[in-house]
Amino acid sequence: MLAAHPPLASMVQPRKKPTAARISISLPVTLFDELDDMVAKRGYASRSEAISKMISEQLVQHQHELGKSIMAGTITIIYDHAKVGLPTRLLNIQHKWLKEVISSQRVHLENHHTLEVLLVQGPGYRLKQIATELIACKGVKHGYLTVSSTIIPPIH
Repeated sequence: MLAAHPPLASMVQPRKKPTAARISISLPVTLFDELDDMVAKRGYASRSEAISKMISEQLVQHQHELGKSIMAGTITIIYDHAKVGLPTRLLNIQHKWLKEVISSQRVHLENHHTLEVLLVQGPGYRLKQIATELIACKGVKHGYLTVSSTIIPPIH
């Protein structure tokens, strides 16, 4: 007597989606050496881990430039607090964006300079707009926006 065989469909295992994909890149030797040095100094397990993290950071930046998705981040500016009216102007911009500006911290530096870091959350395009307004103020030496797709949980 022949043994019954289960249907072929029940024997086929569903394919698992791969968790990693392989790419190959070419770099100038000096850049390759600098990458290896950074991997060692920062304690990455491999070049792949370091490059993956860099690509991830760039993709988050790209998302905020395009979109309406809610993001958390910081706006960091260095400015001359002795510039007449500048501290008030910066404060007025922050009040204008009260829903997005969560908090700010100032550290007074040498030679009439202040380092200010604002914690912000909101749609990416709006965070970019806030940063642009602050950085464009006369007397702001430089500034930048850093964003993350991970957001602050609701307080209430």
